[in-house]
Formats: sequence, structure tokens, C-alpha cells
Amino acid sequence: MKRCLVVLMGLALLVGVGAPPAMASHEIVIGLLCDRTGATQVVGVNLCPGSHDYVKLLNSKGGVEGHKIKLLEVDHEYKVPPAVEAYERFKKEGAVTVVLYGTPIAYALTQKVTEDRIPGITPGFGRSDATDGTRFPYIFPLMATYWSQATAAVKFAGDQLKGLKGKKIAYLFFDNPAGREPIGVLEDLAAKEGFQLKTFAVPPPGVEMGAQVLDIAQRYRADFVIAHLFGRSPSVSIKELKRVGYPLRKVVSFVWGAAEADIEAAGGWAVAEGYNAIQFAGVGQDFPVIREIQEMYRKEGKAPPKEMASTVYYNRGIVWVALQIEAIRNALKAKPDGMITGADVKAGYEKVKGVTLGGLVPPVELTPNDHEGGGWVQVWQAKGGKFVKLTDWYKAYPEIVAKHIKAAGAKK
Repeated sequence: MKRCLVVLMGLALLVGVGAPPAMASHEIVIGLLCDRTGATQVVGVNLCPGSHDYVKLLNSKGGVEGHKIKLLEVDHEYKVPPAVEAYERFKKEGAVTVVLYGTPIAYALTQKVTEDRIPGITPGFGRSDATDGTRFPYIFPLMATYWSQATAAVKFAGDQLKGLKGKKIAYLFFDNPAGREPIGVLEDLAAKEGFQLKTFAVPPPGVEMGAQVLDIAQRYRADFVIAHLFGRSPSVSIKELKRVGYPLRKVVSFVWGAAEADIEAAGGWAVAEGYNAIQFAGVGQDFPVIREIQEMYRKEGKAPPKEMASTVYYNRGIVWVALQIEAIRNALKAKPDGMITGADVKAGYEKVKGVTLGGLVPPVELTPNDHEGGGWVQVWQAKGGKFVKLTDWYKAYPEIVAKHIKAAGAKK
């Protein structure tokens, strides 16, 4: 709560007369859109603290190449108008890169960040065709897009079923642009691999899906379920599938239905036993950077923050800002005085390579053409009261993803 008040006080200064520009102190500003109170607050309340703690750790070591990082956060409640307003504040404060938290927000701000030449990152969400850096020079998915998550989910289903030909696959999705985005990719994969695909839309706010789940389990009799839900809806899907007796080991979720918070909201680990979840960042606390943050708090005489226990989202918060820092670090190699611009950081993103954070990050490699970095994921399973890793980093059907990226470009 104290942190939120500090952030709000900081934002109040943005509109004050004579507020000094960020460049004056050579602080490097990052804008962080976050949802702590809206439809996806189960994500934001755990993810955004991870970003703040990583910046705090970094600054305690002297910053990046001697320059401190200033992370400005605004709670946009997962709503487009407050997000657009917050983006303008970040721009005035001198932000050189911004987190565009949420697919609707990413679509709304794509043109703005491009015109302003300020990179916007959309890790694991947003528009999948933004992988193409030639068409979207200032949008960086950084991690597996929904198209890459779809291909990875189909590969996982096929591995579990020992083949896909003749199988029935259900796609259970939140009925909005984000949920609908992978359908074309799934249809192509159904044709390629010879499985039957049936889609089951869950209308917003995503808390009523009893009819869809009953249809999946008892009428369609799906061999496997691919779920793309977020906010409160993943926990509802777990409970409903469990209620009708559908085996959760035959379910794999996209990344936003894949956290400890979703398991707890569903009724706990015993209820969710067997549930499979795609991840684009490492899960758990057995990573060097996590231990460093824990030690930082211990030196202050404090216990590590409770949000750290929600490792899926907290760890993603670290990864989000860590990749931004690497882009900034690359930009500072050309401008060590710290007077970098969004265009400099854009070029810095396109040189990110070999960052692993001790296994917390997959082998991301960004280029001017590829802003996604490979589309790598892991699958983890709810087992014995925790998430257990089932796969190493992998990606699937890159030719299908490439086909859709090319087709999206041809439409313009």
C-alpha cells in the first residue's frame, strides 16, 4: 500500500508546473502500466511488485552503467482510456520504453508508440503479428505470442495423446479479441495434423461457463482441452472441469491461466491436480535473481514480500523489466552519458541476445525482423501442491506462425 501511495504521489508531480525532466538527473525512465484493481488484478498485484523489486535491486548496485532506473507505475484497471492517459504522462516524464499491459491496451497504443518512437513491450499478450519488426518497429512481444502459445499447446496435446490424427480438441476461450486471435492458427493445425477442432467461447467477464464445460466433457467428448482464459475465468474453468469429471491432465492453459493464484482461487492444489500450464518464464524461487532479492530484503531487516510466493506472476514481472534493462544497457553502449531516446532503446532491443537470468528466461534473441525472440515456452503441471516442470524450453510449428505473420502483412 505504501508503494502505491508513493507511485501516486510521483504521478501527481507529473502534472505540476515546472516539474523537471527525467533527463536532468540522468535517471532513465521506464513506464509500467499495471492492473492492481481491475479485471486482471490477480495478475497485476503479484507481477508488478516483481518489476519494482528488480529495479530496486539493480539501483542498489549502482543502476545500469552508472545510471539509475526510475520505474513509473500507473494502475490503469485494465481499461483503455486510463491507459492512454497514463502513456501520455510517461511520455512527458521522458520514458524511453513502456510496458503496454493488456491486449486491448496494446492495440490502442500501437500507433502512438510508433509515432512517438517509444518502444512498447507486450510479453505474452498483445497482437501476434507484431512479431514482424519491419511492420511494427516499436512493438516488442519479447515472449511467446498467442500464435506461438497455440502451436506449443497443440504440440503438447499431441505428445500427451501419442498423436493427433482423428482426435477431438476443444478450444475454450475468453470471447474477446485476445481469445479469438489464435483460432486461425488452430484451424490450420487441425487441417495439418488431422484433428477435429471445436471452439467454446466464454463471454466476459468469464465467470459463467458451466454449459460450455458440460458440452466439452459430455457431448463433444474432447480428447484434450486447450484453454485461453484470464482474470477470474481460469479458476472457474478448473472448478467446472473438475465438477463434471473431466481429467485435468488433459487440459493445457495458455500463459494467463497458469499461476498459483489461479490454483488457489479454484479451491487449492488438490482440486487442480494434473492441470497443465504453459509458461514463458521460469516458475519457483530457485533462481539466482530471486535469491538476490530475498537477500536484499534480509539486509534491510525485512521479510521478502508476500507477492514473491506467487512465483509465476512475480517472476514474470522480473523478466519484463530485465529485458527492458538489457535493451537500455545496449543503448548506453552508444551513449554512455545516459541521454538515450526511445529510438536508441528500440535499437537496443534488437540486439538482445544471450540473456538467461540463470534459467529464468528462455533463449531469447531479438532482431530487427523478429521482435518475439523465438516463441519459447515450458509446460508445468500442478502436482503434489506445487507446479512441476514437464518440459524444457521448446517451440512448435514455426512455419505455421510464419505463415500467419506473412498473411497479416499482406493484408495491409
